[in-house]
Amino acid sequence: MGKIIAIANQKGGVGKTTTSINLAASLAHFGKKVLLVDADPQANASSGLGIDVKNMSKTIYECLIDNVAAKDAILETSIKNLYVMPSHIDLVGAEIEMLNLENREKVMSNLLAPMKEHYDFILIDCSPSLGLITVNALTAADSVIIPVQSEYFALEGISKLLNTIKIIKSKLNPTLYIEGFVLTMLDTRLRYANQVANEVKKHFGNMVFNTVIQRNVRLSEASSYGQPVLIYDKDSRGAENHLSLAKELIERTNLNKQ
Repeated sequence: MGKIIAIANQKGGVGKTTTSINLAASLAHFGKKVLLVDADPQANASSGLGIDVKNMSKTIYECLIDNVAAKDAILETSIKNLYVMPSHIDLVGAEIEMLNLENREKVMSNLLAPMKEHYDFILIDCSPSLGLITVNALTAADSVIIPVQSEYFALEGISKLLNTIKIIKSKLNPTLYIEGFVLTMLDTRLRYANQVANEVKKHFGNMVFNTVIQRNVRLSEASSYGQPVLIYDKDSRGAENHLSLAKELIERTNLNKQ
């Protein structure tokens, strides 16, 4: 039975989508069957895997609103073991359309639950907000990975996300837990960036992944070419970091199963 992990932070620009794409590709590299669900209307996780989102007739939007089956919206990628459920700009309006639905917070949970037996990992790239789609993702998830940028305002807004997780645990998804915090965009040359990293580790202890995603030009370039960094430049620091993160996540998952 697979595991659903939401990758969430309502603060934009923290490397959430970059982490989603490259963690998914790295897990697939280790032989895990992975589904990346793009739950962000910007659809950057889809285009970052080479999907032409403008010409999609079935996306997560149709699944949530028109009851299209998940399997009908899932696409193969150019990477073995990696599949994607693409997003579309139409998803912006889905929150309003879902307001009148019964059990509106559980639409994504009902959509993805049958998929768990087909994949080892289902990663949900959440939008940078705490709206109804993100609430759906957190309700569907077994756990949450929170990317945190290594800068002074890194912890700004995390309290809101943690509070949302707490509410969802108490009302909608009692078994939800935080898988871990991932430090992203770390520039080790800057003293303040290292100070922030140490502050996050001090604050959250062993909830912080040992792997840090360092600032890396190849990471940014890879997305613009519609490729994970593992394909674009397998010897880059960005590829190394995400392979290390994937390995750590697999180890944590195996430990939790014992």
